[in-house]
Amino acid sequence: MEWVQGFILDIVKLTASGLLVFSVIYLTIRPAIEEGRNLERLNLKKATVKTVLPLRLQAYERMVLFAERINPSAMLLRFPVLGITASELQLALIAEIRNEFQHNITQQIYVSNVTWSVVKQLKEDTLVLINNVSGSIPPDSPSIELSKIILTHLANLDVDPYESSLAIIKQDLQKLF
Repeated sequence: MEWVQGFILDIVKLTASGLLVFSVIYLTIRPAIEEGRNLERLNLKKATVKTVLPLRLQAYERMVLFAERINPSAMLLRFPVLGITASELQLALIAEIRNEFQHNITQQIYVSNVTWSVVKQLKEDTLVLINNVSGSIPPDSPSIELSKIILTHLANLDVDPYESSLAIIKQDLQKLF
């Protein structure tokens, strides 16, 4: 029985010394392991930034372009207004705004929530503007009348919503740097 106690005591001694050696080794190499993990994270983050930053910049660029393209002042220059009615111009402008928005909808994953909210609100405000102004004249009026009323309405605004939106988008973009 004595040899069993001696055997158990030897096992306990070996286990304790093994645990002690393992603990010392672990505590010694732990900082190196952590440093390696941190270095891997840093390299991954650098690679991600290198890949994603150009995409984010392009998305902000597209949001600026979208805001410029749905500005009625710019849209009316792109659309021929002679020979169509006010209601036809209204439908064409609305379709153009919706197409532009759908073309850029995936960019929301690369821009901030602030920028995306501004872009969506600008789209909605532009649609409301066109629909409200269109409702103030007969649908069969010449489209030039609708154009004049839209441009007059925009000129009478205290704050240009398109310039304000662009300023917010640009300010938001500056946060990336």
